[in-house]
Amino acid sequence: MHLVIDAQSPVPPYEQVRAQIAALARAGELPVGLKLPTVRALAEQLGLAANTVARAYRELEADGVVETHGRAGTTVAPTGDTAHRQAATAAAEYAARAARLGLTHDEALAAVVTALGVAYR
Repeated sequence: MHLVIDAQSPVPPYEQVRAQIAALARAGELPVGLKLPTVRALAEQLGLAANTVARAYRELEADGVVETHGRAGTTVAPTGDTAHRQAATAAAEYAARAARLGLTHDEALAAVVTALGVAYR
């Protein structure tokens, strides 16, 4: 697994690690079940603090990209169904909250379009 951290980037290092691992997993370049390096090993390899890599791994786990098995390590999880299921759940929660707040359909949709525009720059 080859990751590159751009120290000049405005994107925090943990997010660079998270995004690169997620992209590699979704592209199939990191096969399901592959054991990732330990937090300390990857931190050393990238010249980062262990807490930075630990945060990236925690966020990847929260996103369903990896699974942590305690001392057995962190492995790549099957992401396809998980990612779509989590996105559908988040969308349903947003729709319900927007309705409770009294937003019209068009107002709620405009908020989503704006948020997606920011996230997918």
